[in-house]
Amino acid sequence: MNQAVSTRESTNQPLAMPIRNYGEFYRFYLTEHSNVMSRRLHALGSIAGLYGIYKTIRTGRKSYLLKGIVTGYACAWVGHFFFEKNKPASFKQPLYSFVSDWRMLSDICRGRVSLRHRKYDKAD
Repeated sequence: MNQAVSTRESTNQPLAMPIRNYGEFYRFYLTEHSNVMSRRLHALGSIAGLYGIYKTIRTGRKSYLLKGIVTGYACAWVGHFFFEKNKPASFKQPLYSFVSDWRMLSDICRGRVSLRHRKYDKAD
């Protein structure tokens, strides 16, 4: 996707929340994460969350899980408030947003969402 659009294509009206179709939501989600630095921070935050889960399982100390979650959300929110200049999608649709965080990380790892420039995006 070279340029994401946060409007309904047929009517040119803004998307109404909540969006009930996940495919439509993910396209919206990508428009809310168009800044490359924000994407980098989201990826870093998701990886920190995974590391917190790993350390909790490995050591049995739940504090690692808490640290991973706090670090993950802090990275994402810095990306939104300082780079995107918008509110996190999790404020609008928490479940779809949570799933989309992991899908975007997967798309980044598979080269479908770029951390260099949006023009390299291939995600739909």
